[in-house]
Amino acid sequence: MSIRFHLNGELNQESSISPSTTVLDYLRLVQMATGTKEGCAEGDCGACSIVLHSLDDNNKPRYEVVNSCLLLLSQIDGANLITVEGLGSNGVLDIVQEAMVEKGGTQCGFCTPGFVMSLYSLRQTSNKTLDDDSIHDALAGNLCRCTGYRPIVEAAYQACASGPTDDFSDLEVLKVTEEQQFADELAFSPTSLDELLRLKINYPDGLLLAGGTDLGLRASKNRERFKVIIHTGHVAELTKIEETDDTLEIGAAVTYSESLESITRAYPSFGRLITRIGSRQIRNMGTIGGNIGTASPIGDTLPCLVSLNASFEIVSQGSSRLERAEDFFIDYRETSLNPKEIIKKIKLPKLQKNQRFRVYKISKRYDQDISSVVAAFLIEIENDVVTGFRATFGGMAAIPKRASECEKVLLGKEWSEENMLMVSKAVEKDFVPLSDHRASSNYRLKVAANLFLRLYRDLSDQEELLEVVAV
Repeated sequence: MSIRFHLNGELNQESSISPSTTVLDYLRLVQMATGTKEGCAEGDCGACSIVLHSLDDNNKPRYEVVNSCLLLLSQIDGANLITVEGLGSNGVLDIVQEAMVEKGGTQCGFCTPGFVMSLYSLRQTSNKTLDDDSIHDALAGNLCRCTGYRPIVEAAYQACASGPTDDFSDLEVLKVTEEQQFADELAFSPTSLDELLRLKINYPDGLLLAGGTDLGLRASKNRERFKVIIHTGHVAELTKIEETDDTLEIGAAVTYSESLESITRAYPSFGRLITRIGSRQIRNMGTIGGNIGTASPIGDTLPCLVSLNASFEIVSQGSSRLERAEDFFIDYRETSLNPKEIIKKIKLPKLQKNQRFRVYKISKRYDQDISSVVAAFLIEIENDVVTGFRATFGGMAAIPKRASECEKVLLGKEWSEENMLMVSKAVEKDFVPLSDHRASSNYRLKVAANLFLRLYRDLSDQEELLEVVAV
């Protein structure tokens, strides 16, 4: 079977190329579309940015910028890809390209196509008046080392002033090919949960692929080829967000970007954390389910899920169970999931009247950086007495781990800075963190202790605390 997709409006069909090939390599080496550049090959620099055009559940167009260096060919079956070569027509520059020229937004030009594609996505999707912060967020995944960012920001204002245009509204919506075979490699794109679970039985060693921000690194950096890939992005049951008065349920294949609005509405601090996970390109690909499945001790969302007492619906053929987030993580990158099971959804209880939730991420850079420490706090206060407290840290142990000794110190005590200072001194009873290239053990312990004090001041001060993100 072949992979079918549109590239800049033209139908393409490939039946002899490995589904483990990155879209970046396909564009440059097969299509000779060399406007898309390879810089870091790990989703950081943005030189490889392209746009995926699709229709949402309401039949409205979406233009999502992604990193083609992490996107595998098997993921784009049925998709519409837009690269820098697809902008403009008949020798006339697109509005974004024209703005970059007029504002002097380029020097050597290597990074320029990536910036252009991010700005193209921004222009097509922006439904509010732009400001520097929104432009910064849109461009955080694109790095330039010569021009300086101000001309690029000015180009963004000029390009986006004209509003969106649906350039690809007349394209045929392609049906997904559920099975692709190339030599000794197989790639599957099931569209139902039943079919996905059948594949897990038939191919227990098959690699589940959601956004690919982790698996894609193995293809781009190590040139790995995967015998069996099972792509979950088209499974309807895994791509839903459902909400009641008491719970928020997020499908395991929902992307960070798709979940952002619902998470921000229910847990504003969690929403702010989501905006610091990678770049917009990464958030348009990566999923919370993937973050859970990889079980990294520095996975940004995991401390939040543990502190919020989330549970995961885990399914296999003929069975379903709920596992608390706290019990799911067993050891370093080891979970309670068995080979025939998958994570279907994440169930999050909404905050009660007296509960407050805060999460803090400490990293060397504000944007696009891996955490040194993440702390997530759920606290319940009644009549100035702490009646509930869950404090979970990432980066401090082999798994996201609750600070149980610290919790004991505060429970039942008066909500005061003095008592919180006592809590901070108990951190060493809970954790013996490692030293690595991101942070020393001593630094992590000091930061963790300080975050308890930050929580107190964050919840107690009348004036909003000033957060310095760059100097």
